[in-house]
Amino acid sequence: MSQSVVPATGEERRQAERQAERDAAKQQEQAQPKTLDALHTEHGDTTIADTVVAKIAGIAAREVQGVFAMGNAARRAIGNLTQRIPGASQTNVTGGVSVEKGESQTAIDISVVVEYGVSIVDVSDQIRENVIRAVEYGTGLEVVSVDVNVSDVHLPEDDDAADQGGVSAGNDELR
Repeated sequence: MSQSVVPATGEERRQAERQAERDAAKQQEQAQPKTLDALHTEHGDTTIADTVVAKIAGIAAREVQGVFAMGNAARRAIGNLTQRIPGASQTNVTGGVSVEKGESQTAIDISVVVEYGVSIVDVSDQIRENVIRAVEYGTGLEVVSVDVNVSDVHLPEDDDAADQGGVSAGNDELR
């Protein structure tokens, strides 16, 4: 008995070529040494969730003198309501913070309310320095940018109105 060999079609040949290219690329990738850094060592990799970066950045921003609250008015109002719910005693430190994170770098956006009378430029610079220092030390990620959005200014009169029974956005939020 003779076995007949059916020649491959053009599509089958192209698929075989693509598979051979993928196999060659995979072999070349395995042959190259792995790039090592603080999060990628010869003993394994460390991954960090976006929420971890947001919490560290939120705490660092709150530490800056002149920051009254975090987030915009709507975010602060929701935060005030959730703090009044029994069992919800944990302060949300990620409010006003959004993070875009890659494998080794991160970009952070922070929205704050500043106290009246402080230099917004100085407060923004201090927020950037504090957030970069805290996030890079705490996570090993390189912070490529910290964008600060000042959404409001807290006036001393806002505290007086709240003491007299008025409503003021953000004055109940813990920093």
